[in-house]
Amino acid sequence: MKQYQSVFDIIGPVMIGPSSSHTAGALAIGQVAYKLFTGRPQKITIHYYESFAATHQGHGTDFAIIAGSLGLNCNDQRILTSIKAAQAAGIKVTFIEEKIPSPIGHPNTALIKMVSGKQRLIVCGCSIGGGKIEVPQIEYANCQLKLGGILPIALGSLQDVKFPSEYQKVLKTNSLVHSYALFQQDANQVLVIYLKRNPTITEQHQLLKTFPKLIILEG
Repeated sequence: MKQYQSVFDIIGPVMIGPSSSHTAGALAIGQVAYKLFTGRPQKITIHYYESFAATHQGHGTDFAIIAGSLGLNCNDQRILTSIKAAQAAGIKVTFIEEKIPSPIGHPNTALIKMVSGKQRLIVCGCSIGGGKIEVPQIEYANCQLKLGGILPIALGSLQDVKFPSEYQKVLKTNSLVHSYALFQQDANQVLVIYLKRNPTITEQHQLLKTFPKLIILEG
């Protein structure tokens, strides 16, 4: 699967902030966490590695990644005040500059931890340029997910539900599906579907008919 499909993937999106890699990419990593977390987190902790650790303050990475974690888009003027907005909502925000190499082998790496009560989410992603990201590691629904990284993908929690043969038939015959994997830890199961491209609204509805808890992370 190619990382870049057009010149706009390299130039980057229309956005608030100075850098497509350190601002728009950071926001996109935050948006992944926002989509996967249920409700409002009590704490958001950001761990920066390598280049992100060295430049996050000057490149707007802090307000961008928190803005994404709150569900804002990259051209939303509220991005600039996202940290204050999170704190005003009672969310504890912490930034940590790690001195060790990136756990996923990329200089523009951020690891987001969100916590609320017993709910815990970890998203480890990297910005690869032009506002594009990869997300190789996620801890979701109490399962450790080692992913291919490149979006789009779709995730779905299948807690206490067996994986019927009907699911396999849908996944093998759907033209949008590149491949899929089932992660299991104790009684928890997470279905990961690797998609060939971003789905249309109709294609999303078709997938959600079979997998109503599916969360689609577009590239």
